[in-house]
Amino acid sequence: MRGATHATWAACAAAVVLAATACGGGGGSGGGGNGGGVLSASWGDPQNPLEPANTNEVQGGKVLDMIVRGLKRYNPVSGKAEDMLAQSIQTTDSQNFTITIKPGWTFSNGEKVTAKSFVDAWNYGASLKNNQRNAYFFGYIQGYDKVHPDSGTQTASTLSGLKVVNDQTFTVALTQKFSTFPDTLGYPAFAPLPQAFFTDHAGWLKKPIGNGPYTIESYAKGSQMSLRKWDGYPGPDKAQNGGVDLKVYTDNNTAYTDLMAGNLDLVDDVPAAQLKNVKSDLGDRYLNTPAGIIQTLAFPFYDPDWNKPNSDKVRQGLSMAINRKQITDTIFVDTRTPATDWTSPVLGAAGGYKAGLCGQYCDYDPDQAKKLIQEGGGIPGGQVKITYNADTGSHKQWVDAVCNSINNALDNTKACVGNPVGTFADFRNQITQKKMSGPFRAGWQMDYPLIQNFLQPLYYTNASSNDGHWSDKQFDSLVDQANQETDTTKAVGLFQQAEGVVRDNMAAIPLWYQNGSAGWSERLSDVKLNPFSVPVYNEIKVS
Repeated sequence: MRGATHATWAACAAAVVLAATACGGGGGSGGGGNGGGVLSASWGDPQNPLEPANTNEVQGGKVLDMIVRGLKRYNPVSGKAEDMLAQSIQTTDSQNFTITIKPGWTFSNGEKVTAKSFVDAWNYGASLKNNQRNAYFFGYIQGYDKVHPDSGTQTASTLSGLKVVNDQTFTVALTQKFSTFPDTLGYPAFAPLPQAFFTDHAGWLKKPIGNGPYTIESYAKGSQMSLRKWDGYPGPDKAQNGGVDLKVYTDNNTAYTDLMAGNLDLVDDVPAAQLKNVKSDLGDRYLNTPAGIIQTLAFPFYDPDWNKPNSDKVRQGLSMAINRKQITDTIFVDTRTPATDWTSPVLGAAGGYKAGLCGQYCDYDPDQAKKLIQEGGGIPGGQVKITYNADTGSHKQWVDAVCNSINNALDNTKACVGNPVGTFADFRNQITQKKMSGPFRAGWQMDYPLIQNFLQPLYYTNASSNDGHWSDKQFDSLVDQANQETDTTKAVGLFQQAEGVVRDNMAAIPLWYQNGSAGWSERLSDVKLNPFSVPVYNEIKVS
């Protein structure tokens, strides 16, 4: 655990070396309310380097939200997709789009943001040879099958559906109608990239260059990333502070302790063990708000033991063996709500949320749980091992509680055990390398507030975040139909039918909807979380 002396010394040393502002409390720089103060916040090392098309997890996403801006940005209060660099996105058929970007935007290295900045970035992200985790997001653009074939050799280096018209305009041709395509363009995978990314890729990875309100000053893996306000940022959402020091923690209880000791300014994941005390500890410096997050258990469908005929009954039975209400009441103290579908109440009924869609399979029923598991051939290997990362998110507490619930329901004290992995990065690497042998933690934080985003990236065949590699032709067909539908109500109905296929197969077990939580020091004001549960760093003020 870091003491006050050590934390303050580290910040002062950085200030001297980097010629930053004067040193102050909380491990950051002093402020005085003039926008020059630096705040410190808890964080975890991202899985991959911060290429926009290769980042599909929360910790890397936090940084991209500070250093890049795309055509759209999701409103930090409503979540609505609003124009950022886009001056206009026009279409007459929901398949062919003409995109005009606003003039006057530059990257922090002075390079102009042009139509080519977007087209080059999207081509890079889609290309099979670049092995980007979010390549799938470009899958509806014409030519993707040549640039990123499902099998065989890549036969093109650029997407035929992308054309630069002039410095401010480019066109996008999709393979089918996709009425909500413009709303997806606030996702970081669609961010522009400077030519420096391509001419000195290794240098860019060490110190990414973006066009957002902050620049990356330094990054020491396992320790800290320092971001500083970019005074030349041309956007309307300028940083109201001097910068953010993201400090790596492998235990959020330690982060909370540092917050209480005055060695940290912001914790955006209040540990479960502190939820009973946080209001008395922090008073009005604690925030608990609904977010577009759902916690699930995913399964390795690439493992034959979990993909046998009738194995859906085993998964349904396990779901019915979990007492969601008892767990959320006991452990999470009003910060979780038992899930009854695979999306989030944040969407609202009009956006696709359908309370109760899970039906009986999300009800706690030990007798039915035992019956279904027996009909499905029993638990593979006789024991469920739930794999999770132990460094963030209070996952040990809820995984142990889920296992206790399953054990009690099945009258077998060894039916379920937790299987911790030390760090988030190692956990994600094991998942992407298909090393899971049983269910694993698979929480989802929405990329954009559409029902499509809760379903397609996770359950569509070969989708970017389909970590369990589940595949169902009926589901895929319904999603394709929904994306082509220009009538929003009809599109939502088709997506809900697709969600019914997820339910009938129990492609993943929904556990609970998650609120975003944060606690902060007396130095900070104007702290809030966006609908994705990420702090709106640029609006925080430091005194």
